[in-house]
Amino acid sequence: MARLADYFVLVGYDPGKRGSGDGQGQILQRFPEKDWEDNPFPQGIELFCQPSGWQLFPERNPPTFFVAVLTDINSERHYCACFTFWEAVESPQPQSHPRNGEGEEGEEEPSSPVQPAQLFAPKSLVLVSRLDHAEVFRNSLGLIYTIYVDGLSVSLENVIGNLLTCTIPITGGAQPDADDEAARTISLGAGDRQVIQTPINDSLPVSSCSVALLFRQLGITNVLFLFCAALTEHKILFLSSSYQRLTDACRALLALMFPLKYSFTYVPILPAQLLEVLSTPTPFIIGVHSIFQSETQELLDVVIADLDGGTVNVPECVHISLLPEPLLQQTREALSMVLDPELEVADLAFLPSTISASSLKMQDKEIRAVFLRLFAQLLQGYRWCLHIIRIHPEPVIRFHKAAFLGQRGLTEDDFLTKVLEGMAFAGFVTERGAPYRPIDLFDELVAYEVKRMRAEEGNKQKILRHIKELAEKLYKNENPYPAVTMHKVQKPTEGCHLRLHQKPFPRLDEGTVQWIIDQATAKLQTAPPAVKAEKKCMVPSGPPIAAILERNGNALANSARRLEVVRNCISYVFENKMLEAKKLFPAVLRAMKGRAARHCLTQELNLHVQQNRAVLDHQQFDFVIRMMNCCLQDCTAMDEHGIAAALLPLVTAFCRKLSPGITQFAYSCVQEHVVWTNIQFWEAMFYCDVQNHIRALYLDSSEENHAEEESMEEPQEAKSALEIASEQLRLWPTMSREKQQELIQKEESTVFSQAIHYANRMSYLLLPLDTSKNRLLRSSGLGDVESVSNSFVTNSIAGSVAESYDTESGFEDAESSDVANYVVRFINRFVDKVCTESGVTNEHLKGLHVMIPDIVQMHIETLDAVHRESKRLPPIQKPKLLRPNLLVGEECVMEGLRVCLMPDGREEAAGGSIGGPPLLPAEGAIFLTTYRIIFKGTPTDPLVGEQVVIRSFPIASLTKEKKISIQAQADPFLQEGLQLRSCTFQLLKIAFDEEVASDSAEIFRKHLHKLRYPQHVRGTFAFTVGQSPKQAMQPKAKEKNPSLRTLSKNLVKNAKKTIGRQYVTRKKYTPPAWEQRGSQHFPEDNEDEISVSEDMDRSTLTPSTTMRPSDKMTNAHVVERACCRDYQRLGLGTLSSSLTRSKNEPFRISTVNRMYAICRSYPGLLIVPQSIPDNTIQRISRCYRQNRFPVVCWRNSRTKAVLLRSGGLHGKGVVGLFKSQNAPTAGPSQTDSTSLEQEKYLQAVINSMPHYSDASGRNTLSGFTSAHMSSADFSDKRQQPKLGSLMKQVMGGKDEGPGTFSRGGKWGSIRASGRMSSYALNVEIGSRLAGKDLLGAQHNGTPAETTFLRQHRASLYIIGDKSQLKGVKPDPLQHWEVVPIEVFDVRQVKASFKKLMKACVPGCPSSDPSVAYLRSLEESEWLSQIHKILQISVLVVELLDTGSSVLVSLEDGWDITTQVVSLVQLLSDRYYRTLEGFRLLVEKEWLSFGHRFSHRGAQTLAGQSSGFAPIFLQFLDCVHQIHLQFPMEFEFSQYYLKFLSYHYISNRFRTFLLDSDYERIELGLLYEEKGERKSQQVHKSIWDYIDRINRKTPVFFNYMFAPEDGEVLRPYSNISNLKVWDYYTEETLSEGPSYDWELTQGQPEHVEEPDRQDTGAPQSKRRIIWPCYDNRSRVEPDAISRLLQELHNLKMELGHVQERWKETWDGVKASQRTEARQEGSRTPSSLLMSSGLSHHRRSLGVYLQESGVGSTLNLSLDSDTSSTSTPSSGKPGGRRSTSTLYSQFQTSESENRSYEGSLYKKGAFMKPWKPRWFVLDKTKHQLRYYDSRMDTECKGVIDLAEVESITPGTPTMGAPKTVDEKAFFDLKTTKRVYNFCAQDVQLAQQWIDRIQSCLSDA
Repeated sequence: MARLADYFVLVGYDPGKRGSGDGQGQILQRFPEKDWEDNPFPQGIELFCQPSGWQLFPERNPPTFFVAVLTDINSERHYCACFTFWEAVESPQPQSHPRNGEGEEGEEEPSSPVQPAQLFAPKSLVLVSRLDHAEVFRNSLGLIYTIYVDGLSVSLENVIGNLLTCTIPITGGAQPDADDEAARTISLGAGDRQVIQTPINDSLPVSSCSVALLFRQLGITNVLFLFCAALTEHKILFLSSSYQRLTDACRALLALMFPLKYSFTYVPILPAQLLEVLSTPTPFIIGVHSIFQSETQELLDVVIADLDGGTVNVPECVHISLLPEPLLQQTREALSMVLDPELEVADLAFLPSTISASSLKMQDKEIRAVFLRLFAQLLQGYRWCLHIIRIHPEPVIRFHKAAFLGQRGLTEDDFLTKVLEGMAFAGFVTERGAPYRPIDLFDELVAYEVKRMRAEEGNKQKILRHIKELAEKLYKNENPYPAVTMHKVQKPTEGCHLRLHQKPFPRLDEGTVQWIIDQATAKLQTAPPAVKAEKKCMVPSGPPIAAILERNGNALANSARRLEVVRNCISYVFENKMLEAKKLFPAVLRAMKGRAARHCLTQELNLHVQQNRAVLDHQQFDFVIRMMNCCLQDCTAMDEHGIAAALLPLVTAFCRKLSPGITQFAYSCVQEHVVWTNIQFWEAMFYCDVQNHIRALYLDSSEENHAEEESMEEPQEAKSALEIASEQLRLWPTMSREKQQELIQKEESTVFSQAIHYANRMSYLLLPLDTSKNRLLRSSGLGDVESVSNSFVTNSIAGSVAESYDTESGFEDAESSDVANYVVRFINRFVDKVCTESGVTNEHLKGLHVMIPDIVQMHIETLDAVHRESKRLPPIQKPKLLRPNLLVGEECVMEGLRVCLMPDGREEAAGGSIGGPPLLPAEGAIFLTTYRIIFKGTPTDPLVGEQVVIRSFPIASLTKEKKISIQAQADPFLQEGLQLRSCTFQLLKIAFDEEVASDSAEIFRKHLHKLRYPQHVRGTFAFTVGQSPKQAMQPKAKEKNPSLRTLSKNLVKNAKKTIGRQYVTRKKYTPPAWEQRGSQHFPEDNEDEISVSEDMDRSTLTPSTTMRPSDKMTNAHVVERACCRDYQRLGLGTLSSSLTRSKNEPFRISTVNRMYAICRSYPGLLIVPQSIPDNTIQRISRCYRQNRFPVVCWRNSRTKAVLLRSGGLHGKGVVGLFKSQNAPTAGPSQTDSTSLEQEKYLQAVINSMPHYSDASGRNTLSGFTSAHMSSADFSDKRQQPKLGSLMKQVMGGKDEGPGTFSRGGKWGSIRASGRMSSYALNVEIGSRLAGKDLLGAQHNGTPAETTFLRQHRASLYIIGDKSQLKGVKPDPLQHWEVVPIEVFDVRQVKASFKKLMKACVPGCPSSDPSVAYLRSLEESEWLSQIHKILQISVLVVELLDTGSSVLVSLEDGWDITTQVVSLVQLLSDRYYRTLEGFRLLVEKEWLSFGHRFSHRGAQTLAGQSSGFAPIFLQFLDCVHQIHLQFPMEFEFSQYYLKFLSYHYISNRFRTFLLDSDYERIELGLLYEEKGERKSQQVHKSIWDYIDRINRKTPVFFNYMFAPEDGEVLRPYSNISNLKVWDYYTEETLSEGPSYDWELTQGQPEHVEEPDRQDTGAPQSKRRIIWPCYDNRSRVEPDAISRLLQELHNLKMELGHVQERWKETWDGVKASQRTEARQEGSRTPSSLLMSSGLSHHRRSLGVYLQESGVGSTLNLSLDSDTSSTSTPSSGKPGGRRSTSTLYSQFQTSESENRSYEGSLYKKGAFMKPWKPRWFVLDKTKHQLRYYDSRMDTECKGVIDLAEVESITPGTPTMGAPKTVDEKAFFDLKTTKRVYNFCAQDVQLAQQWIDRIQSCLSDA
């Protein structure tokens, strides 16, 4: 029983304190006057009576009532019911009203009528109680007021005395009994009666309607916000203008939090004087009157709920974690079903009449039911995570938070984590953790109803039903008696408070009240105590979480197969089947990502420990450790899945013997995990173990007693610790005192022994193996603890753990302090915490503190020995480093660093789209040699472990090197790595092994950088080869290599003297101002301008001063240069010894530049027009950039048109000629004279052309007149319009449709013959399809029509850069014409190439590789640049072919100019398409004419900043595109182009070093080949090397080479016709790039040798060929190479004299030709090479690349053979020998082609005889015939099944005359008779026999 009210207080206004503004209240009277012993009187009641301050009011207000809540120091809540009414303030002079003690109304003294006063003061009647019965208080105080105000004849003292002595039961039983009735019904002795509804179960909060009201005021979402804020410990402030509402709202919020109890500041009504409480740092729930709203504005971290306005304001800095989904959504839905039942049916057509919300009181309970369900779902299974660590004398219980979150799968959930860490939950565990106590609704719900809630999820009706059931129970609990009708309480008369002459509230007689109280107390003491026995029982645990969560499917994701793999792997390890284990190992490591697999691992290992198999050998130990580490690396510091917990006993079990007496345990190898440093983990583990031991303690004692009984029954399920505890707690009161003491003693020592055990365990896992190092638990340093584990680390090591200790040690930093001390402090802190919590005695605790340093010290000593021994162990798992093969002269600069080669974005090697085991990542080493960076190693995947992976590239091709950090497979730590990208389209992404110190990685980078960018070109590999790498590493600035001294040195010296300027002094050289203005010099070009200044006085360059005897020799050398040979071949002039000129030649070879004085970057000998003297040339050269004046580089042998090249023009120069000619000039200035000379020069070029002989001196090329239009004999007719359209495309104009051109307003159409028009059409359509101008050129107002489609054709076209030729007007008097085009500059090429590299060799995998590849390829714009170059080249080819000369004058004349000029020659002249010619072309146009290889390839330190520009590569790509389209026109193969692409940047050869012939002479490179070669091996020139290889093997040769005379190639250049070169995408991991021939040669033999040895066993000839691993052309050579190889081998065996493959090949072709001639008479139609079919030579189909596709090809590939078997394209009319077609798809010829040959066949009725090619096919049982042997389409089929007979025939009309008539035979089928004729009788007989045999077979 409890008192209903503790104190009754009368509080009034204190007139004494009036002066200070706000008034104050004072306690007038309180009863009882002495404090109760069990409940002292609360302080500060007067503040709470008038929360907004004591003030006087001008009129009377109606009485008010509210309940304030005070919390005392013991956190007991006191409910203060305040009833306030107003009284008139007495006049200033004090008047006392003496009262008699009885206080009877009747005896009141008569007094004069009181004057109505001006002011009214509040007075409060206050009841203080610990029970919250607001309604009873309201009624009771109301009654007292009524008695006073209405003057009832009842003694106030009696009523108050009765009120204070009234006692009621705290909790009710199920049904009130009759005698209980009196206790529940109270009467205060004024004829009143009230029933007090005491709740049945005290633990459930009472809310009446407050919760429903709160939802009405704020709405669902807002209340949920407040609910979550309260649970996650935020500050919450309610505002309202009603005090009662504030109290209700606060009460409602608390009721919603049930079963958690709010344990922070809780003040439903805060008085004005205490407002500063709001700035407290702790969480709170406070209510404040809304008049103080302004004061709450500056609170930054408080969630403010305005009850009157219905808003909740969450400040920006506050983040409220909401409920986890799907609970949030489900709660919202349930609440809206309760609060707004109409919502469900709002859309129905026929609204049901019944639906309406429940009454407010019921709604209140329904809402609480929703939240009760919510908590049951949130906390389901919580009892399975309770650890009971002491049972006696008091149960001590801890909650394993991490395990709970982990099992629920909610580790990442913010809300639940915060709730579990909160105070409310800690209280929940203390209160509800106890295993033996009374239980309530929540306990039942969470134990029994969880399954039901699971099942009902999503079924609204069932959910609603459940909610209503729960609500019913809650309502019943709050209102156990329906007897509310029995209330009877008097109320005052209406408006009584307004009475004017109301007397003040009387003073009460203390004595009377006190007497009543004393009486009642005495009575209570004599009465027997009404002890209500609490019904205690064991708290049910409910289903374990695992059972609940099955639905989540986390467990299902780990298929049984994976677990099977884990089990097998472990059993292999323990059975010592290491190879098997190794194969499964990667799969196991991958499976470890899943939780089930990790659990499985711990269970399996545990089984092996139990079987005493814990001592392992080294390899087993290593496997187990790696599995454990992998298992732990995904664990967070919390270890929510208990993996680390399961491994903890295992790491102290598994061990290996290092040497006698020294054992290494597993824990020394698994310390690198953050979980071991998390103190919460250790606590949870400790408690778990203590619980097990305590359980065992009680189980043992009980088992002894019950052993006999249990053997009878089936063994029961093992009891959980909580069940045992509950049993013990039930028995506790019945035990004797000694027994109790004994149990306490036992438990305490159990805990103590565990503490010692854990001190040991912790020292094992915290002390590093090498304790000498002051590393703090972590070799990776403290910095990356965060990066170690994948989720956040709660206690970083350097963080909280260390800090908390270092508070004592002042500034000493944890890292610098000794490891041992650190560990000791860590363990001490742990021990302190757990021992105090679990009640270990103080003596024991002191003992532990003494013990711990000794434990640590001992452990350190054992570890020292282990560490010493373990260092002696050979590391086992690391594979041996494989040494790479090196070239002759290539030396290692750095020995191999152990690395792991990681996969990059190319997926083949990593086993991507193709499948197959991943070759990467691979373990091996990275080597740095003077020439290459090489990785060599083996894949980590054991299925391909025996393969060797090599990736390498020349150092010179390195374009980017960046540091990266890589997460390797089995290793949890990030390793430092490098990503090296090379412009040979290779990427090395390597992670350094931990054994590689970071400084060696740095040294590696430094060496790499030095080798990549030597000071001078002399430092490159091509020069240093063969020297020792030491001096190669630090090249001296002026080091002269004596071997390089040749006569050419003199030449250079002289040139330097003459020019008077040193080569090296770049600083002083300032380009002339006009050069900057006229030509667009990019800064990158200026910065390394090495050319000597050209503005010198040229007068010093007269031959007399410069010629020296040595120079004459040089001239002799110059004559031998490649270009000179070529000029002689083209008939462009000769150079006799006396340097005399033959005058009749239009051109001469000029030696004006032999000293490289006019133009540094030109060759010494140049072709210029005969009529131009040398000194003019000197002057002209100034007009051009870099002095590169126009020179002839090729002449068309047919049209005699010439191709010239030059640099772009400076501002003055030819452009001047085109600007208005008749502008008045101020006399003949110097510029004019140069312009004139320039004009003369161009005119001389035009004059050289033979058809320039028009009378008027103008060549009108009148082919465009309409007369000629129609004439059929105009030879160039078909090409004219195309040129117009081509030009326009190149310039960016639009053609008016295919094959038409505009002419003076009329339309003329030309039907272009053959492929020309289709070409034009294609380009046009292509550019339209692309939707944009592919060249990106704008119209720029260039008058395209008028300029280019004039009535005449110019004799010379100058192709120049649009930007230079702005403002050029066409001048009809000139014979030349300018074609302005837009080209891309070098910067664009660089940018494009970077993107191309990233597209072809991406650095990291993308989600959708195919799409990403195509997209990035398009973005790189590489193909559009190729397209542009090809387009310009084709235009120039057309112009030259039609007889106009062309001068290509773009940029500085050494990049795009070179590309275009070389391509034009390649397309126009078949000589350049041979091996010899291509070499000559490159030497002439690229090397002699000064393409800046060193600068563009950034070969030295100077070029580092400008970067790599692949101009030459772009040219080779264009050649590759042409080669694809014309496979029969090139003598060299695609491999040859790739070879050049690789080696022009590899710096292995000197050929492509330096920027011009001048520089090569200066270094003495140009002529050193003569007899100066010391070592035969080291090839200084790439050409010699190619010749040498070509002699040995046909790798550079194209078997399909069958050129046609005079064929000009016109390739398609649309982007749709271009292919990405496979050079960019392919790689060969088995041997590295195949372009260093010596390195890759010896290998295939090794592969085959083992096969040959054991031929006895049947061997499969098959082997897998990986596209990225094997070199396909070598593993599976094409047919011809194979046959040549076999022939070679046979001759070797027979001992014949070896002939070279070329001779064999030529012999075969020759014999083929003769055969063809003999057969030619018979099958004339099969000559594929007749010129009419030339367009079939363009092949887009399958053909023989170096990788070889066809399997059996005839070796007859010459132009006049009868059976050329090029599998050419499948375009209509593309002929292909039927035999080839067949052999490509079938297994062997003999089966399918039983017999074939040519027969004459008589056509059907009235048709002549025709020769046909017949094929007899046994397999298909048919006779097919074709037009010719080359034909692929079958003309007819005779089914042999239908043949009836075959008989000799007779010649009929039109039969071939010369044939013997016995050669005729007839074939009779069911449909008709076929007449055939063979060439002679034998053949006929053979045919008849063959067909007969076929018939008989069938």
